[in-house]
Amino acid sequence: MRHPHRSSPASVARLALALAALAVTPACKQEGPATPPGGDKATTSAAPSAAKPSTPPSAATSAAAPAPGDIPAPADVAAPPADAQKTASGLASKVLTPGTGAEHPKEWDEVKVHYTGWTTDGKMFDSSVKRGEPATFPLNRVIKGWTEGVQLLTVGEKRRFWIPVELAYNNRPGRPAGMLVFDVELLEIKKGVEPPPPPVTPPDVAAPPKDAEKTKSGLFSKVLQPGTGKDKPKATSRVKVHYSGWTTDGKMFDSSVTRGQPITFGLDQVIPGWTEGVQLMVTGEKRRLWIPEAMAYKGQPGAPAGMLVFDVELIAIE
Repeated sequence: MRHPHRSSPASVARLALALAALAVTPACKQEGPATPPGGDKATTSAAPSAAKPSTPPSAATSAAAPAPGDIPAPADVAAPPADAQKTASGLASKVLTPGTGAEHPKEWDEVKVHYTGWTTDGKMFDSSVKRGEPATFPLNRVIKGWTEGVQLLTVGEKRRFWIPVELAYNNRPGRPAGMLVFDVELLEIKKGVEPPPPPVTPPDVAAPPKDAEKTKSGLFSKVLQPGTGKDKPKATSRVKVHYSGWTTDGKMFDSSVTRGQPITFGLDQVIPGWTEGVQLMVTGEKRRLWIPEAMAYKGQPGAPAGMLVFDVELIAIE
């Protein structure tokens, strides 16, 4: 998810946004040594972004030569064998040890696993096995290949995954590059809370309607639900909000609503359209904002492009 600024899952989704001055991005999904393979989910958000879990594949750096205690690479590390299963996304896998359970985890569940990861040249870059400590993390806070792949497992099962670069770290600096290979053993599933369904795309997402208000800056807005409060936040206020964001083609790129958790942030730490727009609101109000690109992410790489539409509910001014 992305929000007006960005933090990572146990970064995200994550929220995955690009804060104005801080280059924060709306919620998206996330990573790091001794932490699960953090992905870019969600990577889209309009205010603070979701943090990423702390535990599996440390995508840090690969040792030039095997270090003491490294797990030897499997013989088929370079490419998936002919008998590997392949999903529509391109993820390949092969069962190494059948499971003893019957239930598969869902993407909102938390899992405990043991894992080891290699690049296709056979270099091990992370291993909970080597550390002697399993990793525990939410499945919706890791790289796409893990979110999809671990859902194929049952407790007790051990499976090898060949994760295409697009489902891994996408060749991000400081992360293992190319296709990655992981041996993952699912030890435990901790049931999570299923998120609510995503908000319906607004019918006027393509352009502001005639009855929308317009400010001198070019920001359009429309009250969807009147507020119950009297005070409006200032540019330096901290606010708590629920929000969802769409591009003008109707694609939702971030939502605190689907995560089931409001976000709190300083109005001076987000994109200009949020800083100005939220100041128009009182507590309890819900408003739709049409934010011109010049007041949003200004074409920043990795951020939503063009005019953006946000539904924002002001929960509290702190």
